[in-house]
Order: sequence, then C-alpha cells, then structure tokens
Amino acid sequence: MGNREDLLAGAKRCLIERGWARTTVRDIASAAGVSHAAIGYHFGSKDALLTQALVQAVDELGDELASRAPADKPEERWQALIDSFTTHRALWVAQLEAAVQAQRSPEVRAHLAEGQRQGREGLGGSVPLALLTGLMLQWLVDPEHAPSGADVTHELRSLGNGI
Repeated sequence: MGNREDLLAGAKRCLIERGWARTTVRDIASAAGVSHAAIGYHFGSKDALLTQALVQAVDELGDELASRAPADKPEERWQALIDSFTTHRALWVAQLEAAVQAQRSPEVRAHLAEGQRQGREGLGGSVPLALLTGLMLQWLVDPEHAPSGADVTHELRSLGNGI
C-alpha cells in the first residue's frame, strides 16, 4: 500500500477506536505510519480524510451486508442491517458524529452529501435512507425497544396497504 491507502486504513481504524471527535491528525499519522504532512498532501485536511474513510467504511459495510442477505428477502435484509447496529456500532456512531461536524464544516457537509446521494442510489431512494437513519438512532439509543427486521417489513407492508 502507498501513503494514501495507509492513511485511509489508519483513519478508518481511528474512527472505529476513537470516534470522529477524538481523532487527531497525530492519531491518524501514527496509525498509518506516515508523517502528518502526508494528510494535507493526499487529502487536504483531516476532515476530508476522515470523511473519505467513513464513506469507504460504509461502502464496505454495505457490500458485506449485501453478501449476507438476499435481495429478494426484505425481512432478512433489514435484519442484517439492524444487526450491524450492534456489530458495527462504532462505525454508526462515527456517522452521527460526522453529521454533527458537517453543520460547522462545508467541506465535511459536501463529502457527506455525496455519500448520501450514493446511499440513496444503493438503497433505492430517499425513503429507505430515511428509514435506515431512523432505525440507526433507535438502535443506538434504545436497543431493547427498537424494531426487528420482521417489525420493519410488517410495518412497511401495513403502510403500503394504507396508501
């Protein structure tokens, strides 16, 4: 791997281990085994690197989930996603931290907006993305009362019948 790939890998590790807010340039450079200057050279800023690392990590999670749950079984697809709120909790929390950071950083906002556009395409629209975001919040805050994949598909079918 080159410095750019090492930085992305190091930034992903830092996001998982430390979260967005607690990750420093020094942390990333140390995790990647490169100098601080490499971040600016390859990405322009720590926020740009963290955003790209987050988008890449979410893409990898999406690929993992797609390989585990068949597209023709919505209950299993939703359950695999819901299970990831536990197995990949740190990644989901990092996404929330990035969304908060985006409110004060046009650069982060632009990168996350592009990630959302890609997410809408991958999930099949704005409604599934909104549903994913709502489920994530429920599972991170109150997992004991959050819906299962069966609950989600049942409620979606109920909504479809009422429209």
